[in-house]
Amino acid sequence: MDNFQKDIDERANLTLSNRFELLLFRLGSSSPEEKPELYGINVFKLREIVPMTAITKAAGMKPPLLGMANIRGQVIPVIDLPAVAGCTPSTGLNLLLVTEYARNTQAFAVESVDNIVRLEWSKVHAAEAGVSSRNITSIAMLENQEQGSNMALVLDVEQILYDIIPSARDVKTEQVKNKTFNMRPGSIAIVAEDSKVARSMLEKGLSGMGIPAELHNTGLEAWEKIKILAQQAQAEGVPIRDKISMVLTDLEMPEMDGFTLTRNIKSDPRLKEIPVVIHSSLSGSANEDHVRKVGANGYVAKFEINELSSVIHKVLEEANVQRTA
Repeated sequence: MDNFQKDIDERANLTLSNRFELLLFRLGSSSPEEKPELYGINVFKLREIVPMTAITKAAGMKPPLLGMANIRGQVIPVIDLPAVAGCTPSTGLNLLLVTEYARNTQAFAVESVDNIVRLEWSKVHAAEAGVSSRNITSIAMLENQEQGSNMALVLDVEQILYDIIPSARDVKTEQVKNKTFNMRPGSIAIVAEDSKVARSMLEKGLSGMGIPAELHNTGLEAWEKIKILAQQAQAEGVPIRDKISMVLTDLEMPEMDGFTLTRNIKSDPRLKEIPVVIHSSLSGSANEDHVRKVGANGYVAKFEINELSSVIHKVLEEANVQRTA
């Protein structure tokens, strides 16, 4: 147990240096002539890997849902990940990746698992410009892989779950329209989120709250924009919060993660008064501890609009109280 906890702590501490661990796995290939692609998932989202087990198909359940499996006393849905990615496994579906996303547990059936690699987020690049699949969020550049693969495709699990269970990811903005958010006229929220579907949901949610926002695909993009607005505020002789009402950031992002973005903001005297809310599908006490360490003002797990609006309302009110104190 002590060694297990040590592994968790060590893995969590990687986030303080803009690094993470990626589990590499294979789903098969889209045609017999093609070599199987290498895929990746953040180890923090992985609860365990188990051999394929008995699956019960419920009435009305359609592909890519395979059915329900009993994993250590918990009945969870199983998703055929090769079917989602358009691949055919040559040896079958052999393993289940049991994952936790946004308070939900599900298992992804895969063909095989390669290994775990440690990477800097600077080695992960947004995939939108170079990969057509809606289910790929980024590309991780690898080194020293025995099989010769030099990259892994990182899946957009939020998109996959949204496509399979869209009703469970609906954003009911009418529930938050009556709240008043204390922002300065002309200021905007800076949002950093690499998942396409999560960006769309955040855009709709913030619009329903009446919060003007500018959305960015990576933490680095958001950081560059924040620095530009800081220079503008300095040139005009106005407080930074006349330009930026708050920052809302994911944790897992290409090029710069949310922890590093938050730490950059809070360590800069020009920016430290900006409220930062971390919004992530990564849950657990380890991440919440790091949220406090880097100085974020709030943390909320994806995606529940009432909780998100409550956290935003709270941090904006606290920021205004601190300014007038």
